[in-house]
Amino acid sequence: MMKESQISEFKVSWRDEYLKHLCAFANTQGGRLFIGVADNGSVVGVKEIKKLLEDIPNKAINYLGIIVDVHLIEKDGKEYLEIVIPQSSVPIAYKGIYYVKSGSTKQELKGVELQHFILKKTGRTFDELPAEGAEFSDIDEKIVRKFLRKAIKANRLSPEAEPDDLQNVVSNLKLITESGKLKNAAILMFGKDPLRFFSSVTFKIGRFGDSDHDLRFQDVIEGNIFEMPDKVIETLRAKYLVSPIRYEGLQRIEELEYPEDALREAILNAVIHKDYTGVHIQLSVYNDKIILWNPGKLPVEIAVDDLKRKHPSIPRNKYIADIFFKAGYVEAWGRGIQKIISGFIKAGHPEPTFEELAGGMQVTLYKSVEKSVEKSVEKSVEKIVLLIENNPKITQIELAEATGLSRRGVEKNITKLKKEGRIIRIGPARGGRWEVKKQK
Repeated sequence: MMKESQISEFKVSWRDEYLKHLCAFANTQGGRLFIGVADNGSVVGVKEIKKLLEDIPNKAINYLGIIVDVHLIEKDGKEYLEIVIPQSSVPIAYKGIYYVKSGSTKQELKGVELQHFILKKTGRTFDELPAEGAEFSDIDEKIVRKFLRKAIKANRLSPEAEPDDLQNVVSNLKLITESGKLKNAAILMFGKDPLRFFSSVTFKIGRFGDSDHDLRFQDVIEGNIFEMPDKVIETLRAKYLVSPIRYEGLQRIEELEYPEDALREAILNAVIHKDYTGVHIQLSVYNDKIILWNPGKLPVEIAVDDLKRKHPSIPRNKYIADIFFKAGYVEAWGRGIQKIISGFIKAGHPEPTFEELAGGMQVTLYKSVEKSVEKSVEKSVEKIVLLIENNPKITQIELAEATGLSRRGVEKNITKLKKEGRIIRIGPARGGRWEVKKQK
């Protein structure tokens, strides 16, 4: 017995409203609509076969602009029709409304989903559409020149690429339509106030405690997306992430508790591939991980598992991706995710995880357990230095009580500090004092 599916559907009799179903099939994978078949797949037969064999193909052409094949089939003495609908390469509407198949049901497309559908069917991307109401005066000259300097330094534009006429620069980047309008990418990348045109050009950062309900503080990064990744990293450095201090001899070294290059790559990836018709990007910092979510699913040609190996570069926003490439921020070969993974693994962190969630992509970046231990050790070392500065005659027993370390733990840290040249002992073990050497 036959069953309904994404590509097949049953109707007991024909009604003209079923042209909506033909429309949905054409806009999706194509399929077959059976007339004279009950929902359970049993054949019940159909009347006026001859008339329907003529009417249905004509109505498909007149109302939908598509050609369908209609076949007469007989089973157990009962006749029914099979309408074969091919997949269309262009968007198909029925009375001005677009339908698609979702599982075994028909859905009407509206709003953002309709926009995505039209873009996909016409082979266009959101960032190449004209920015309605935008003028060249909305472009920030300083940001364009900043881009040019970076692109020339990265050897992806020639030194002659910085003319006085910035409109030529924008035009050469293919950010102006044939009708002379600025494309969405121009305003998103170089606009003075992109939020005036796009409500979701924001990057939200939040610091959470032990649960998702425990939001401690947050920031919202706004403005052009060319500078956004740098602003996000600066904010994370200043307020959200610890930069443990270590010394190599007398040289002071500060490193983020997450591998910065890989973290920056993840942020760039989110900005470049964001669906700018959706909501804002969200970065949540927890005690043991960072969760980064941006709206926009993967292209249908790429599965989540494909991200871990070399895969085709299919940017959601091809003009935005090209500008970041020319500026030397990214490569053009679909290796961004691999760089994130290898960066974290090389730094001793667990492998990041990737998943499609709530209409977007989510990456979880884990803190290294070893780094957490190192951070605790560094805190103890710095506390010992501070205690000695405040009381040069402090004893090891007093240091142990003040830091919570064992006597042996204090001895090990004292030895380490002496080897690094950060402290020296003046005078005998009893009655002497410590001196902290100033770091250059």
